[in-house]
Amino acid sequence: MKRQNVRTLSLVVCTFTYLLIGAAVFDALESKEEERRDALLKVSTNALKKKYNISEDDYRMIELVIIEYKPHKAGPQWKFAGAFYFATVVLAMIGYGHSTPVTAGGKAFCMGYAMVGIPLGLVMFQSIGERLNKFASIVIRQIKKYLSCQKIEATEMNLMFATGMLSSIIITTGAAVFSRYEGWTYFDSFYYCFVTLTTIGFGDYVALQNDNALINKPGYVALSLVFILFGLAVVAASINLLVLRFMTMNAEDIRRDDQDLQSSSHHVLTLDGEVMAVNGKLLAGHAYIGEEGDIDQMSVCSCNCLGLNHAENEELLLDTSYHPSQTVLASSLKVKRASV
Repeated sequence: MKRQNVRTLSLVVCTFTYLLIGAAVFDALESKEEERRDALLKVSTNALKKKYNISEDDYRMIELVIIEYKPHKAGPQWKFAGAFYFATVVLAMIGYGHSTPVTAGGKAFCMGYAMVGIPLGLVMFQSIGERLNKFASIVIRQIKKYLSCQKIEATEMNLMFATGMLSSIIITTGAAVFSRYEGWTYFDSFYYCFVTLTTIGFGDYVALQNDNALINKPGYVALSLVFILFGLAVVAASINLLVLRFMTMNAEDIRRDDQDLQSSSHHVLTLDGEVMAVNGKLLAGHAYIGEEGDIDQMSVCSCNCLGLNHAENEELLLDTSYHPSQTVLASSLKVKRASV
């Protein structure tokens, strides 16, 4: 089995194993808390219905109003500032779900817009990531030259370390900023930044959704957009290095397989359009044609068609200085092509 097939199978097995482990861990961490919250919400619901004498239909209507009004707490979602923020989220494939189009025209345009915008965004982030890696390699080279290192070229590990450090700085700094403006804890802000820059986008924490921030805080809106775009570019730089590393490993395996194939082909030669190994064994049958056109299905490894026995045949095949005599050339064996 080829190395590429083994690697692919190993990746599939490892991925599914990782999924099973993740499911088991999340089940252990979250299931009991989910049951506790569900029971608490049911108790609170019954208490509110009893206290204010609310019917089941009225309570469901109040629920619907509260849910539908939640996005509007940030101000108009579909004015230019909110629409630009939504378009950025679509193009970056984050998909918070905090606001969604409700008209048929808006939904249709969103699908067409995403079909063009997502590939465009991927190419842009990838290109910016490559430029960042190039800039990082220049900086690393200058640092190594200043430190008088023997090898000043930036390695893949150097670049991965640099982009990893830059990603960490962006996430930690962004967490501090969002913690201040949104009133979240630092851990929740860090969680929001990580989920955003990895394009997971659960939507449980979304910036710019309080105090009409989209209208009253244009500077904060601009800062949030810069954080998303620049952060995704840095993450793309890290992913670009990982992809290049995997492609390099795959290319090395392909080159190694080609070399093995070429090495094995050096021990095969072709007689009369058929394949025969240098040890004299017939790999594909060929016909020996006599003087009168008779076809003799004689095995190459046992025939005396060159006027010699098998051992001498093998020595001549391996001897590059051998030249056939006139007697052999005039023999009834017709050799159309011989190649090593």
